[in-house]
Amino acid sequence: MEMWLLIFLSISFSIALKFLISNLFQTPNTKKKKLPPGPPTIPLFGNLLWLRKSLFDIEPVLRELRAKYGPIVTLHIGSRPAIFVADHSLAHEALIQKGSIFSDRPPATVPGRVITSNQHNISSAGYGPLWRLLRRNLLSEILHPSRVKSYAPGREWVLEILIKQLRCHADAGEPVRVVESFQYAMFCLLLLMCFGQRLDESEVKKIEDIQRRMLTSFIRFNIFAFLPKLGKFLFRKRWNWLLQMRKEQEQLLIPLIRARRDRKVDDQDEKSFVFSYVDSLLALELSEEGGRKLTEDEMVSLCSEFLNAGTDTTSTSLQWIMANLVKHQDIQSKLAEEIEAVVGKEREIIEEDLQKMPYLKAVIMEGLRRHPPGHFVLPHSVSEEVTLDGYVIPKNATINFTVAEIGLNKEIWEDPMEFRPERFLDGGEAVDITGSREIKMMPFGAGRRICPAHGLAMLHLEYFVANLVREFEWKAKDGEDVDLTEKLEFTVVMKNPLEANIISRRK
Repeated sequence: MEMWLLIFLSISFSIALKFLISNLFQTPNTKKKKLPPGPPTIPLFGNLLWLRKSLFDIEPVLRELRAKYGPIVTLHIGSRPAIFVADHSLAHEALIQKGSIFSDRPPATVPGRVITSNQHNISSAGYGPLWRLLRRNLLSEILHPSRVKSYAPGREWVLEILIKQLRCHADAGEPVRVVESFQYAMFCLLLLMCFGQRLDESEVKKIEDIQRRMLTSFIRFNIFAFLPKLGKFLFRKRWNWLLQMRKEQEQLLIPLIRARRDRKVDDQDEKSFVFSYVDSLLALELSEEGGRKLTEDEMVSLCSEFLNAGTDTTSTSLQWIMANLVKHQDIQSKLAEEIEAVVGKEREIIEEDLQKMPYLKAVIMEGLRRHPPGHFVLPHSVSEEVTLDGYVIPKNATINFTVAEIGLNKEIWEDPMEFRPERFLDGGEAVDITGSREIKMMPFGAGRRICPAHGLAMLHLEYFVANLVREFEWKAKDGEDVDLTEKLEFTVVMKNPLEANIISRRK
């Protein structure tokens, strides 16, 4: 133990000495650069405030720093400086007006390289040919409007599963804890879109379990941000645990990929054929890497990204929206009236009906504004030195944007803490969800790295909220109010998950 402590202290001293020497020998041009302000730092460890704060406190920390330093601040987490922007106009300048500069990604951490196959997925790939190819494949093959429409039977199938689960609770007169049902339903749908087949419940649960374990445990690997090169040696047990989880993931997903590759289509199979994400990946060629095909490891990373991005954020948003409808019975009643006015009392909702429900869209927008599932975008990196708000952003700097704070800005939104869908109706707030014209809220990010599936996410939220309100009346548990306290996991979830009493509207 003493030997490891001696090694650690020696390394820390060497890094600190290097840091001090580099500062002593800065050139005049370097010293003149006006970097974004921030709290004091110490070499290797980062800001002094981390001695009394954890990364889970980053939002209140940033609010304090914004009051002191302004809308753009620098934090040091380990040896890496991270710049945070909390102003909507600066976010628009960076992500839209200077989008080509602010669209890169920082180098992945050591665990990140394992999970993303060395940044060979859409969210982590650098801004360049690989990212363009992977994103274009997703948009043209899976997210094209005609393809999205072809998955309508899958949405009907998953809705039937979800309604059946909920109706059991309604018939029994017992409260329902909805989060698990929402996650399972969305995961079944994304598995169908990813692998082109309906998997049985046991297989779904196994894949869902490994995906969730990898997501929720990722925060445990933050130590690698402080010690990127030595972390896997100093924390070998944690490193081996990550590798074991990745192996489990591959053991579950690779057989599904191979089955899709080796499938033989007969006439009967052709009639029920569902084009899948894997089908598009099997046909893809990486032109910038000699025209090679994707490896199985890379396809596992891309499939994992697809499943996580489409499941966790959507099910989280769905729970927040339903929680607010439980809390605000008047809003729920108004939405139920709109739905009945469009489809009547007996006819089932079809997806074309959603376009005739402006109040439904307003409810979804208000839910995303008030409770975005991610309070930050994935970190960006700048490809060249650039100026923002009078400060120099150095080349390769990491930069992020406070999504939740922008959506609650009092300068943009009247009574921002209130859940009021009417603000999005005619004569209310004109909001471009992509942020192209102006950023007022950015639950899917903005600019060139905006979530490519934001249209699909909106469809899923509208479709499931409309049907959940159509089928059931949602009420709070007897004697309890809905608790909207937040908790950070992979997304920002309800600290106390929604439990509601539901009553069937249709017998």
